[in-house]
Amino acid sequence: MYKNKITQALLLTAGLSLAATSFTSMAAEVPAGVKLAAKQELVRGNGTEVASLDPHKTEGVPESHVIRDLLEGLVNQDGNGKIIPGVAERWESKDNKTFTFYLRKEAKWSNGDSVTAHDFVYSFQRAVDPLTASPYSWYIEMTSMSNAADIIAGKKDKSTLGVKALDDYTLEVQLDNAVPYFVMMMGHTTMKAVHQATIEKYGEQWTKPENFVGNGAFVVSNWVVNERIEMTPNKYYWDNAKTVLTKVTYLPIENQVAEMNRFLSGELDITNEVPNEHFKRLQKEHPESLAIKGNLCTYYYNFNTQKPPFDDVRVRKAVSYAIDRNVVANILLGQGQKPAYFLTPEIVAGFSPELPEYGKMTQKERNAKAVALLEEAGYNKANPLKFSLLYNTSENHKKLAVAIGSMWKKTLGVDVTLENQEWKTYLETKKQGQFEAARAGWCGDYNEASTFTTLMEGQNTTGGIHYKSAQYDELVKRATESTSEAERTELYYAQETLLAKDMPIAPIYQYVTTRLVNPHVGGYAANNAEDKLYSKDMYIIAE
Repeated sequence: MYKNKITQALLLTAGLSLAATSFTSMAAEVPAGVKLAAKQELVRGNGTEVASLDPHKTEGVPESHVIRDLLEGLVNQDGNGKIIPGVAERWESKDNKTFTFYLRKEAKWSNGDSVTAHDFVYSFQRAVDPLTASPYSWYIEMTSMSNAADIIAGKKDKSTLGVKALDDYTLEVQLDNAVPYFVMMMGHTTMKAVHQATIEKYGEQWTKPENFVGNGAFVVSNWVVNERIEMTPNKYYWDNAKTVLTKVTYLPIENQVAEMNRFLSGELDITNEVPNEHFKRLQKEHPESLAIKGNLCTYYYNFNTQKPPFDDVRVRKAVSYAIDRNVVANILLGQGQKPAYFLTPEIVAGFSPELPEYGKMTQKERNAKAVALLEEAGYNKANPLKFSLLYNTSENHKKLAVAIGSMWKKTLGVDVTLENQEWKTYLETKKQGQFEAARAGWCGDYNEASTFTTLMEGQNTTGGIHYKSAQYDELVKRATESTSEAERTELYYAQETLLAKDMPIAPIYQYVTTRLVNPHVGGYAANNAEDKLYSKDMYIIAE
């Protein structure tokens, strides 16, 4: 039910109104009568070691969790996913092409410098600069920001990007096309501001605790790689008076059972997820700590369409069809996940396409079709299909891969080799195309279908996508340029139809976020579909 309320709030704040938009900001709002604990320290599991803390060098969810506490963009989200002010206290647009953001004058960097519109000009230009090699530069192109595409392609200088400081506290952004959800897009990690002088002084070393300068609610105080990242409040943060926590620690725990045990022993306040095989026990024995919510994410297997055997669409379809998504979602997981036949999850605002043909089949029918396709492609008992499946280190990913591998073996006689890599190596391997099939997940950067469908655009290798389709790229281009919401929606549906036809990925399930949250944690955003958690909004309740 909350999905519709979130959608309404997001659309209302996305620049659709001609009038200027302003809001009351949110921070740790402690309800009257709640007694706070003497010790205000929060420990969170984060799944893996972050690849970087530079917002223009990252592409993963673990990094975004941490960066959200350290750096602030123009806008934030509240606990229900509603867009609220960040550095910008208000904004306006008359045509959804020219946006003016009015920055709060009390915003400061952690060294005491003022945060200005010039910082955002520098940061946006840095993100599209080919020399930065940002894995998310394409995201700014998808905002339709003027000249972004040509800058990324090396055809124009970064100084021509459609962003300028009208004065120290007024930022103007010019788009080539009207984008009604542009303000939503400004909440993404790539759109965070960075401190120019610090980067110019320290280069790649600027994120080290001794060098770090940020404008978020917290600063890095200690970083032990593969062990912990510790933060303390930024005394210069404009809303620091409402920050309750005195310390936040992120632990890169890749083993979900180990993470669960550390939570149950009192070492963690919030886990990243829960081990699938322990879900029912946790539901029975620790219902007060189990937090489940719908999430704007899809879990899928990615096929490298540029090399054998997955350069053959028949092989891709056979392998996809033979995955019993109902067993995965309802039996192996069973936490509320939904079988996926689209890249875009159905929780996305305004997204309700017709199921593709293979989604309407029974699993028996899909299996029969898979066998026929694989035989047509030249594979049989005498010549079995063999390939490797790459996944990043995680017991949950491993267990699903083993189960799905068994489905492939039973139905198709496939020999699959599981290949495990740690997060940073896994990202690079996929980016370089050095894989055959790989586990992947994509979480929306804002609540609109384009955040998923643009992932498959031909120039985009974020997440290891190596799908090249001129027809698909044309659909993306038309949707980006369209000024009609109805037309854009139909184009999104057409993109999903083409993905079902070409099958560059095998969607498997639509996520829910399931984690353990100690009941003494207040301010946890239980209704944020994008799972944007801000430590500045949280506090520890006395027990």
